[in-house]
Amino acid sequence: MAAITEITRERIAATEAVIRPYVRRTPLLHADLADFGLPSAPATFKLEMLQHSGSFKARGAFANLLLRKAPEAGVVAASGGNHGVAVAYAAQRLGVPATIFVPDITSPAKAERIRNYGARLVIAGSRYADALAASEAYVDKTGAMAVHAYDQTETLLGQGSVGMELEQDAPAIDTLLVAVGGGGLIGGVAAWCSGRMRVIAVEPELSPTLHAALAAGAPVDAPAGGIAADSLAPRQVGQLMFPIARAYVEKVLLVSDDAIRQAQAALWSSLRVVAEPGGAAAFAALLSDRYRPAQGERVAVLVCGANTTAVNFDS
Repeated sequence: MAAITEITRERIAATEAVIRPYVRRTPLLHADLADFGLPSAPATFKLEMLQHSGSFKARGAFANLLLRKAPEAGVVAASGGNHGVAVAYAAQRLGVPATIFVPDITSPAKAERIRNYGARLVIAGSRYADALAASEAYVDKTGAMAVHAYDQTETLLGQGSVGMELEQDAPAIDTLLVAVGGGGLIGGVAAWCSGRMRVIAVEPELSPTLHAALAAGAPVDAPAGGIAADSLAPRQVGQLMFPIARAYVEKVLLVSDDAIRQAQAALWSSLRVVAEPGGAAAFAALLSDRYRPAQGERVAVLVCGANTTAVNFDS
């Protein structure tokens, strides 16, 4: 239970104050589910894909670089894409050298952004776990500071600021749907909410990491495939987030790749919101009827990333 005592509302609030000059307070978009052909009900979308670097990951990246002292060798990160983009962006802003390891499934949009932010990009293996192993070897060789995508205290504290903003800007929300990869986002957000708001996890059927962990009682290896594999497919969820999820995440919903594609298209068609597959996964639970709000329930959906070149879903 150590993570629950480390990732607290007080520490998240303190971290938010540190990173505030460097991150955007992302807006909310209020809609009716009838806009998507669903039964009428209010829905609030937290547009975190408008965050610097195109995803919520910038929060955790800045938390690491501002709360920890980087050595002369700089920082290193392993990523399916978005974390690497965020670390590259934060490192550029703060004048720190960065090396980013990604698997070969990383989308060209994310790889290009990493390079454009001035980081050294290294392709290593075919899955996030391969990139992570290569980054760990690089740390041992160079002494660079590792910035973990989801299993680092500062990462969770930074991501928790998403929950803090949502509570401040929409205090009447009853339920929040959050996509899960390694669990840094839902871990930080659930720690902030800590029972004050229902938190529902959403994962791709082909990458059920948290679902598998909760069934086993601990993080375990799970399949790592599907359309969102570059953002929601680590081998395991993090050790730090697991006790938080077990305490504060109500349940895990699994959605198909087709549902995720449909959610991407619907967000674009109805709201003109661009989301990558991982960014649309939480909404896929609503659109596919995996989650149906109760009468009068106020639901929020976290749209967490937009690093994609697939903008026009109409064709």
